[in-house]
Amino acid sequence: MQVEPFTFNPFMTNCYLCHDQGEAVLIDASCKTEAECESVVALLEEHDLTIRDLLLTHAHVDHIFGCRFFEERFDRQFKAHEATVPFIERADEQATAFGVDVDPPSVPATHLAEGDTISFGDTTLEVLHTPGHSPDSITFVHRASQQAITGDVLFQNSIGRTQGLPETSRTQLLDSITEKLLPLGDDFTIYPGHGPTTTIGRERAQNPFVQEALRQ
Repeated sequence: MQVEPFTFNPFMTNCYLCHDQGEAVLIDASCKTEAECESVVALLEEHDLTIRDLLLTHAHVDHIFGCRFFEERFDRQFKAHEATVPFIERADEQATAFGVDVDPPSVPATHLAEGDTISFGDTTLEVLHTPGHSPDSITFVHRASQQAITGDVLFQNSIGRTQGLPETSRTQLLDSITEKLLPLGDDFTIYPGHGPTTTIGRERAQNPFVQEALRQ
């Protein structure tokens, strides 16, 4: 699996195009402007990729700015956890709270849960439910290449925000990290929702929040 990262919008939110054997999935369409959206399309065309699925790690507003664009372009809905629904339904309220505007995507009709899989090319992604930053947070794992797209769960030297947002839980978030992500193994590459790529091993050794959770 090849992972092509983008960083978009005023919140510097990462978007990932994952592809294999001419097929691709788009995870977290954070692109806010038409130019940002078209930069993803340009890469799809450059590699002659066919979109198989549109996916969300969670539906905070900074991760969904470009969803409507890609839904309309590829005539399909984003797939997400069932708990995403109220966040999509309140997307305008989310945007107002952060002083931005958003064209909300449609409410997902296909819900992803722990253990579900997404396939494209010769790649199969496994879904892990990793709540805490938000109740709908999921991680997409490719065990064969030891890569995971985690959304706002685990960052380089940090973890997802649990203050000032609805329905968060620091305890639940740390449990998601220690019980779901760390067992993947130190060699796993982590593609987070914000900031640079990291590894499980680096965060186990250097992330103060992870070390705190392990001590507890």
